[in-house]
Amino acid sequence: MKYSLSLRRAVLLAVAGASLHGAAARAQESASSAPVVGTRPAMNALTSQPDPSAQQAASGAAGAGDVSELMQMIHDSKLVELRTTYNGSYGASLFFYPQEMTYYVALFQDRHFWRVIKSQDDVRAEAIYAGFVKQTVQLADIEIHRTELQAQKAFLDRVIALSEDRAKRLQADLDVARTQQAQVNDHQRAVQGEAVTLRAEKERAQAQLRELQRQVQQLQRQTEAGLPGTR
Repeated sequence: MKYSLSLRRAVLLAVAGASLHGAAARAQESASSAPVVGTRPAMNALTSQPDPSAQQAASGAAGAGDVSELMQMIHDSKLVELRTTYNGSYGASLFFYPQEMTYYVALFQDRHFWRVIKSQDDVRAEAIYAGFVKQTVQLADIEIHRTELQAQKAFLDRVIALSEDRAKRLQADLDVARTQQAQVNDHQRAVQGEAVTLRAEKERAQAQLRELQRQVQQLQRQTEAGLPGTR
């Protein structure tokens, strides 16, 4: 069997990277929840798409499908992961089985394999992988948009909460100012009333003083009547 130069290069890269991939795969955590946007689950944590009808059909088939075969080979660490792309919770992977010079192209969502294509043609496998990657971009658009909308709503909720708190503080300050202003107005009216009263009392006192001064001068003249005048 003859292989292209790019295939031979892929084989060399695959064999060289097999040990590194095995260590990386073992180091990755195997969580049961779906990956958050931007995270990457371990490949051995992926499962088949949980479709009861598909599982029933697979169990009744004569042989295992490509999905089951891929899962088993990943479990047995027989594959080299050449490429993997994530968009939201969707992903596409290109695996290589050096022993049989076979490529496996997988499409998955969350932690479930969706489609698996098996081929010994490296050009075809790369083309399928590129198509799957493009499909993940399209599928993840609404998911990414939802994530952005959730972040925007959460941000607006925080801004609204801060604005409401600010409004309450300003209202409290305004209530204090109005109460104080009312007290100031009452004080001003009281002082003004006292001023009017004092002004009237002052005028009466001045009038009384002038009358007393007039009486003193009159009595003085009477007392000094017939006496020589002062030079």
